Amino acid sequence: MNSIDIKELHVPDAIIACQLDGEGGMLPLSAAGQVGPTNPCWVHLDYSSTESRDWLQSTPLIPDAVRDALAGDSMRPRISRLADGFMLVLRSINHNDNARPDQLVAVRVFINGDLIITTRKRKARAIDNVWEDLQKGHGAENAGNWIVEFCDALTEQSGEFIEQLYDRIIALEDALLDGKVPARGEMALLRKQLIVMRRYMAPQRDVFARIANEKFTWMADEDRRLMQDISDRLGRGLEDLDAGIARTAVISDEIDALLAESMNRRTYIMSLMAMVFLPATFLTGLFGVNLGGIPGASWHYGFPIFCVLLVIIAIAVFLWLKNRKWL
Repeated sequence: MNSIDIKELHVPDAIIACQLDGEGGMLPLSAAGQVGPTNPCWVHLDYSSTESRDWLQSTPLIPDAVRDALAGDSMRPRISRLADGFMLVLRSINHNDNARPDQLVAVRVFINGDLIITTRKRKARAIDNVWEDLQKGHGAENAGNWIVEFCDALTEQSGEFIEQLYDRIIALEDALLDGKVPARGEMALLRKQLIVMRRYMAPQRDVFARIANEKFTWMADEDRRLMQDISDRLGRGLEDLDAGIARTAVISDEIDALLAESMNRRTYIMSLMAMVFLPATFLTGLFGVNLGGIPGASWHYGFPIFCVLLVIIAIAVFLWLKNRKWL
């Protein structure tokens, strides 16, 4: 891109609109100077806004091939190489209110040496981190630095969430050792979060590796090396996710075994109780047939003695079961 008219970057409802000053800080577009590889402009938009969507569809600053992608038609992490830059779709941990972290936020990025355009619908903390660093004066100095810092923020947040999932797995394992079964739905939610993270972070790792291998003049060798480090770090997170999925499968099997053992124990106890009272049940049934000739029917002490006999029989059966180590 040979030249950019700053006026063409004016979007009334832009969330962020600035120029990198080349020293880690930023300038508002109203004070922006000549746009170039050392002083690219950054515009961050909410693509659900009508004015932003109209600008994306009409501006001559972006290729026609990426207009729909920037407007939110693509969700899965991917990279498209353009003549002088990239079109990226990346996923960020969801830190918004009333949302689970695994309900990932999509961020779309069009970047070349002169221009960075990012779009989102839901707020992404990684964008806020990059913006805060620029405001403090120790942020990205050029487009290559910007993509490294943004991808590093995404990976850092993903790693923190993966560690939280791992801590939950360890807590479940410790609870099972104490015979405690997790609440209904807890294991299902944990496995879902692991699988969702695995599904989206795997292609995102490949995107980072692809960026590290591309040779653009606006991206220094040091930036490419850092991108490879970020890709490797996310790859280690994927290994933890794979291990977490396997460990939750073992935990699920252990829960099933624990529940089955508990049920078998209860069934066993009920069977033993039935055995203890089986002789008493037989005798009470025999003496309750209401036919003539029942022993002790006319004796005043017949019933108390019969009850004592039933208790003695029950105790004898109990002692016999205990002697056999069935109890």
